[in-house]
Amino acid sequence: MRAHYFQHVPFEGLGSIAPWLENSGYTITRTQFYKSWSLPDPATIDFLIVMGGPMSVNDEDAYPWLAEEKRFIHSFMMSGKPVLGICLGAQLIASAMGAKVYPNPLKEIGWFPIHGTAAAGKKTFNFPETITVFHWHGETYDLPAGGIRIASSAVCENQAFQVGRNVIGLQFHLETTPASAHEIVRHCQDELQPAEYIQPAATILSASSEQYQVINRQMKDVLSFLTTAKAE
Repeated sequence: MRAHYFQHVPFEGLGSIAPWLENSGYTITRTQFYKSWSLPDPATIDFLIVMGGPMSVNDEDAYPWLAEEKRFIHSFMMSGKPVLGICLGAQLIASAMGAKVYPNPLKEIGWFPIHGTAAAGKKTFNFPETITVFHWHGETYDLPAGGIRIASSAVCENQAFQVGRNVIGLQFHLETTPASAHEIVRHCQDELQPAEYIQPAATILSASSEQYQVINRQMKDVLSFLTTAKAE
């Protein structure tokens, strides 16, 4: 089996997803859009993961590859194979399906709770009623056609969505590890301007090992759900 991920900046990689994929028997490949790149043959991929990045899905003039990436994502989704989008990745899925992506009224950066919204059932992933997760986003999206909201927060209604049985978009980062948290703080610290839902670097990086374990376990649950999906 082959898992392929789209990477938009060098400091936003797979995090805790990588060991889960390796332990599950996947070969991991990637497209690095910040380097010389080419898109893979979708027929050779079993699982597509679309990572985050500081750009907007609407920045096609600055990043012409965004248009090609969205076309690939849409086509791959139609195959019925599992797709996971994280932060920018979730926004790319929404945009690929024709939904609008735009600035959220407030940025969320740091450790804040989300709330599961989906009714329990085998066809929909169910987050806990409340779980504190790692955020780093300033934009949001309308739900794409056929999308079901599966998580929300106090300042961002569409924190996560599901399309069919095989596609999930997460506005937040369950894959974050201590190392990846340090990397995003180091590269994006200019965004840490004082605001109600923006934590200072010291607060972000003081998270306990248990906080990382909680979100990484939740990430495993999302991955297991997607990779055992039957296309509807």
